[in-house]
Amino acid sequence: MATLRDIRRRIRSVESTQKITRAMKLVAAAKLRRAQERIVAARPYAGKMAELLGNLVSSAAAGDEAPHPLLVQRAGPRRQVVIITADRGLAGAFNANIVRRALDFIRQSSAPDVTLVVVGRKGRDFFRRRGFTIKRDMLGFWDRLAYSHAAELADFLMQQYLGAEVDEVHLIYNEFRSVAVQRPVREQLLPIPRAEAGEERASTVDYLYEPGSDAILGDLLPRHVRTQVFRALMESLAGEYGARMTAMEAATKNAKEMIEVLTIQYNKARQEKITKELLDIVGGAEALTQGAEA
Repeated sequence: MATLRDIRRRIRSVESTQKITRAMKLVAAAKLRRAQERIVAARPYAGKMAELLGNLVSSAAAGDEAPHPLLVQRAGPRRQVVIITADRGLAGAFNANIVRRALDFIRQSSAPDVTLVVVGRKGRDFFRRRGFTIKRDMLGFWDRLAYSHAAELADFLMQQYLGAEVDEVHLIYNEFRSVAVQRPVREQLLPIPRAEAGEERASTVDYLYEPGSDAILGDLLPRHVRTQVFRALMESLAGEYGARMTAMEAATKNAKEMIEVLTIQYNKARQEKITKELLDIVGGAEALTQGAEA
């Protein structure tokens, strides 16, 4: 049976943990606010760029021939998967959901040659321990996430694709829906899907381009890829803060309930000790009284 000292020690330990989880929740809430503002502001830009890209590709396409190398569909078996996780844990099932989604996609893939590009220490450590081929990893930049990080990663992926080192590139990341909801999604990044890039439509707007549609397409498509990577990184960052905030709120609540249970145990143990001491005193007094009468 636990002594009063043991129970007091456990209460102090849980109180210390509660202070940490409460502080982590407040930090995550403050960072979430900024990350949420960034992703909400970025979504309309990404959507409008996809719309403009659709009109441009539809105008520039000639038959089935792709007007740009990033649109070329290759039937090769080499597939690359970009897995975006966090550097740290304590965020509920945030990292586990992405890892599970990536494993399912890799196992169901018909491509025999699959390489990984992993963003985040949690994903890197998981797949490295299981012997997967990791082409590249990116770590330690989440607290200072900038467009330059997305451009660096996107340029590396485009360089591999244009150099015919891979035939497909897929993104797997957590899409931020709300503080409590982050949805793992998979998107094909390269080649840029023709449905996304814009197939022939019944009413296509005819624009006049200067200096020309091919030149604009050559500049816009790489920018589109960088924008999609940047959006995925921002979605994942906002989702991580939301998941951590939710997890730390639950941990703080559980710590409070545990402190209440331990306090009840402490009061019961203290009451039993006092009762036992009183019984010992009363028993001793009665023994002295009986001895004096004898």
